[in-house]
Amino acid sequence: MPTTRRALGALAAGAALAALAPTATAASVNAASRQRRLIARDDFCHGLGQWATELQDGGTVTASRGVLEIDVPSGATVWFRRRLEGPYVLEYTATPVSEGGVNDRVSDLNNFWNATDVRSPGDLFATPRAGALAEYDHLTTYYAGFGANYNTTTRLRRYVGEPGVRPLIYDYTEPLLVPGEPNRVRVVSDGSTVRWWNNGRLVFDYSDPEPYTSGHFGFRTVWSHFRITGFRVWRLTPQHR
Repeated sequence: MPTTRRALGALAAGAALAALAPTATAASVNAASRQRRLIARDDFCHGLGQWATELQDGGTVTASRGVLEIDVPSGATVWFRRRLEGPYVLEYTATPVSEGGVNDRVSDLNNFWNATDVRSPGDLFATPRAGALAEYDHLTTYYAGFGANYNTTTRLRRYVGEPGVRPLIYDYTEPLLVPGEPNRVRVVSDGSTVRWWNNGRLVFDYSDPEPYTSGHFGFRTVWSHFRITGFRVWRLTPQHR
């Protein structure tokens, strides 16, 4: 498993992202050639019926007038209740709010996907969690942290369901969040192919020899304020070999 050490983060970021430029183009062509079918959506006009919230120290999570708003003083995870099966493409737009509010710290646009809790593998929600990050060590999941650690790091991890073990796949010092700027995110789960895009840029491109191909998606953040719109999930047709 390729692991980029923090000390080499800046160098690795530049080299890796430069190397991804041709890969991104090829990936775009490949994705465009495959049919997809909409299998899930939320326009955030009818409340949180499709979502489950886990809040470390309270805060507010609302869904109305087309916006999922997460405004929290510490750790928070907002899970899509439906389990997703790959191959799929998931998209949404998230804007970090910086308007002087107590939680308007621009940091931590994070995602879990294909998540399963090893303590209750058949039902993610059968095991209670209260929003602290360490509670998620029992998951097998991919985890993207975009603009985490006070908006200084962008990382991909592959959790393996063991307390204290969060294997690091990529560790970059950019790209990061910009206050008030929308982030159009695309997550691709396609067999061994794991990709995470932001505003048309391929940020993470990982080939997993033992992939997680199904599970739950969740928005994850810490002491921040986000407005999220346009949640969509498409089933990809199988890729011809």
